[in-house]
Amino acid sequence: MDKISIAGLLLGMVAILGGQMLEGGHVASLAQPTALLIVLGGTLGAVLLQSPFHVFRRGLKMTKWVWVPPVIEQKGMIDQILRWSQVSRKEGLLVLENYIPAVKDDFTRKGLQLLVDGADPERLRELLEVEINTFEDEWRQSAKIWEAAGGYSPTIGILGAVMGLIHVMENLSDPSKLGAGIAVAFVATIYGVGLANLIYLPIAGKLKYYIGRMVVVREMVIDGLVGIAQGDNPRIIEGRLRGYLL
Repeated sequence: MDKISIAGLLLGMVAILGGQMLEGGHVASLAQPTALLIVLGGTLGAVLLQSPFHVFRRGLKMTKWVWVPPVIEQKGMIDQILRWSQVSRKEGLLVLENYIPAVKDDFTRKGLQLLVDGADPERLRELLEVEINTFEDEWRQSAKIWEAAGGYSPTIGILGAVMGLIHVMENLSDPSKLGAGIAVAFVATIYGVGLANLIYLPIAGKLKYYIGRMVVVREMVIDGLVGIAQGDNPRIIEGRLRGYLL
């Protein structure tokens, strides 16, 4: 569980609600279902219109990374690559075929298979870099649905504010209806800006961070496998791979 994500969300909410109370306002005055419906529904509609469904669905599934980060085993991968390097140096590249079934990651398994099949270092790097570019593009596009929501939400909030003011103008002759219309107008703006800056954009940023780390691990795998293909000393490979560690 990523405790800092929970702490950040709670701190943001407490700061806003606490500020409202310190100014003498009531928290209940921020509870406007109509404004929330306008902002959430409008933002969701805009994001759905922008994104293919498979990209949208993957973006939603990735949201769990904010609370439960994906496992990124850099040190474990380095140890594994060094073990392959030492074995291949003693017994040849073909012996690495015995290790392929135990590799769980598809990218690493494909790279190891290419190495065993005798792909030259430059060709090996070229093929795996294509895989990385495709992976990064697909996953970043999915993370961008949250970035898009962060862009649309404030504008939809303003739209809700305008709708609330229209309602106010239509009922100037009935003072009893003015308060509700004005409340929807201002609270819709708060929802739009608040959701964008407290929820959507931070989620997008954290997802892109994890995607970046996953890309780094794949680049590290390429570097290690190319080093093995070139017959580099395991110590040289280890020094190069440890440079990827944060």
